[in-house]
Amino acid sequence: MSTLTTPAPGTTAAPLRIGPHTVAPPVVLAPMAGITNAPFRTLCREFSGGKGLFVSEMITTRALVERNEKTMQLIHFDATETPRSIQLYGVDPVTVGKAVRMIAEEDLADHIDLNFGCPVPKVTRKGGGSALPYKRNLLRAIVREAVTGAGGLPVTMKMRKGIDDDHLTFLDAGRIAVEEGVTAVALHGRTTAQHYGGTADWDAIARLKEHVPEIPVLGNGDIWSAEDALRMVRETGCDGVVVGRGCLGRPWLFADLVAAFEGRADAYVRPTLREVADVMVRHATLLGEWIGDEARGVIDFRKHVAWYLKGFAVGSEMRKRLAITSSLEALRAGLDELDLDQPWPTGADGPRGRTSGNNRVVLPDGWLRDPYDCAGVGEDAELDTSGG
Repeated sequence: MSTLTTPAPGTTAAPLRIGPHTVAPPVVLAPMAGITNAPFRTLCREFSGGKGLFVSEMITTRALVERNEKTMQLIHFDATETPRSIQLYGVDPVTVGKAVRMIAEEDLADHIDLNFGCPVPKVTRKGGGSALPYKRNLLRAIVREAVTGAGGLPVTMKMRKGIDDDHLTFLDAGRIAVEEGVTAVALHGRTTAQHYGGTADWDAIARLKEHVPEIPVLGNGDIWSAEDALRMVRETGCDGVVVGRGCLGRPWLFADLVAAFEGRADAYVRPTLREVADVMVRHATLLGEWIGDEARGVIDFRKHVAWYLKGFAVGSEMRKRLAITSSLEALRAGLDELDLDQPWPTGADGPRGRTSGNNRVVLPDGWLRDPYDCAGVGEDAELDTSGG
C-alpha cells in the first residue's frame, strides 16, 4: 500500500496483559454488530501483522446456550486467530454462567468480554447493554457467574459512563469488576443517551483509571487516527485503546496503530483508490467464503461500500450502483470504471459510522427507581438472536 512519510511518535504504553495473553501494542478492535465477523477481523489482523486483540461481534448468551445456528457461525474463528476473543451479551446471571462454561469446557475461545455498553433500544429496553450497570447487584451477579464459570479464561468487560449524566455508573461498575475478578475494563466515554453523538469524555476514562488502579483500563471513543490513540493514552493514563468506528472501511488503521505505539518512524498507510478497491474485493470475497455463498457475501458487503469510498471522487450514481451489486464480477467491474489513481483524500481519516446523539433512552418500566433492586429481570429478557 502507498504510504505518507509521517513519523509515528512513540508512547510509554506498556504491553497489555489479559490473563495469560500479552497484547502488544495495547490495541483492541471493538465488537461491532454485523461488522467484526471473521472476515473483517482477518483484514484488520493482516494489516496489524497479527498484533493486537480482535473481538467478535456481540453474542447473545441465550442464543449460544441454545446453539442457535447463526450464533454458532458468528463464533467461528480463523485458524490463525489467537487469542480467540468472544464478546457476550446477557441479562440473566444463570444464562450467562451457562454460556461461559460452555465456552470454557468446549474450548470455543481464549478470552471472554462482557457487553455492558450497547446503547440500542432493543437492548436497553430489556435492561441489557449500557442500561444494566445501573442495577449494581445484577451487574455483580452476572460478573461473578462469568468469572466463576470461565475457569482459567480471562474475563473483561466493556461499558459506558452511565445511562445519562444524572445516572452515571462507571465508577461503581469498575469497582465491582475489580472485586469480582475481572481482568480489565474498557470505558466508552459516552452515556447511553449520547449514543454516538457529541464528543467522548476522555476525562471519565482518566477518572476510572485512578479509581481502579488494580486492573488495566482501556479507553474507547473518538479514536479516528493513530495520533488520537496516542493522545488518549497520554491524556488519560489508560492502558490501551479500543477502536470501533474509526476502522470502518479502513482496516489498515491497525497498521498505523501498531507503527504509532511501537514508536517507529514508519510511513502510515495512505492507499490510493486502486489499493482500496483491491481491499474491497478481498473483503467481499472473504465474506462469501465465510457465508458459503458469493452473492450473499457481496450483499453483506454492501454496507461497507460508503465507508471504503469516503472522501474519494466517486459520483452518487456509481456509489448507488456499487451498493447494490450482488456478484464479485459486478463489484470489480464497477470499481474498475473509477479513477483508481486517486490518492488518499485529505480529511478521510475523520469520523465515520454512526454519529447520532441525544436520543431518548428506552428502559424497562421503573428501571431507575432503585439502583439495586433486580426484580423483573430474568432469562426472558435475553434477545432471541445474537448480533446486537
